Amino acid sequence: MTPLVGAEVRRIPLRRRGSTWRLPVALVALSVIPVLAGSARLAELAGGPALLPPRFDPSPVPLVVHIVSVIVFAVLGAFQFSGGHRPTRSPWHNAAGQVLVVAGMLVALSALWLTLFHPRTEGGDLLYLFRLLAATGMFTSLLLGSTAIRRRDIARHHAWMTRAYALALGAGTQVFTLGIGETLVEPSNRSTALLQGAGWAINLAVAEWFIRRGPARRSADVIAVPR
Repeated sequence: MTPLVGAEVRRIPLRRRGSTWRLPVALVALSVIPVLAGSARLAELAGGPALLPPRFDPSPVPLVVHIVSVIVFAVLGAFQFSGGHRPTRSPWHNAAGQVLVVAGMLVALSALWLTLFHPRTEGGDLLYLFRLLAATGMFTSLLLGSTAIRRRDIARHHAWMTRAYALALGAGTQVFTLGIGETLVEPSNRSTALLQGAGWAINLAVAEWFIRRGPARRSADVIAVPR
């Protein structure tokens, strides 16, 4: 389209229908199976019926901390994306963000504890390495995101918190990578590790796409108006 002669370019925010709820709902949906599985495990630890395959827990406390903090981080964190690509700076967003940083660090630290001190089962050494990298990466992302917001660097804060959330939601994507992958390849320690690793990799790839797409969409919100 030919630009208007004598027009000035002015940035006018364009409303995007659905941007305030579709993404949070999709993220909550992705976390439904891990949240339900975690809730079932909590019920077992509280003396309820065994609903999941048995596992050996040298100490249930880190497992309880991990499950509760994951549920808080996954569900509450989804609604931090209610502004779509635009970082939200509302009082609710800021208050929820402080809760999420604490919950997220508990997720990462308890994941590290469970990885280091629980017996290795399926996945072998490769999955052990992937879990260490995911937990360490999540903790580092939260730390960098917190540092960025203290410096008023909103864009960098948004990027690092998005990466942390993507790593935390790895279990949701792993439901699909394991479910589909194990129908195509013979199950083994290596395939289990690679399929679970694919869950984290897919989430990080989508997060990077989301982070880089945001500024491009915002820069496109420009229209020419007559002077």
